[in-house]
Amino acid sequence: MPRRRPGALRAARRLRGRRPPSWAYDTGPLDRLSPGTSAAIRYAEHGDHGHDVSPGRTEDFLRRYRAFLRRPGAKLWLTASECPACPGCRYEDVAVVRDALQAVLCVLPPRPRAELRSHLARLDAEFRRRTRPDPDPRHWADWSGEPYPWWHRRLYEGG
Repeated sequence: MPRRRPGALRAARRLRGRRPPSWAYDTGPLDRLSPGTSAAIRYAEHGDHGHDVSPGRTEDFLRRYRAFLRRPGAKLWLTASECPACPGCRYEDVAVVRDALQAVLCVLPPRPRAELRSHLARLDAEFRRRTRPDPDPRHWADWSGEPYPWWHRRLYEGG
């Protein structure tokens, strides 16, 4: 098997750590994130990464997640979307919003990913503290047996 040349390895490393283009810095920082991380998110949103990672969505997801956590009351109940198949209505469920934030996290370069992960860790700690875990193990996995992420295993209203 042929070996990759050292110059090709260095070039690949330079491209991986490349800064986002200047237009990504134009609109200012997102929700309490550094300008570099905000620019990396905006740049990733303009790539072809699916419906959850599209221009302007991450800011909306962070706003929705924070709004859920600002609701009054000691304990919060998740609310299921009335129309989960609808691209706009499905984000009424905060667990789906957290899924979308996870999708954004997965497409970021290492440093912005680490900053967004620590930002989400603080929000997730509040989410865990103010919601109750679902004690019924039948709700912990999908039809294939694959376990849902922990934020889906919380109690829903009326459930």
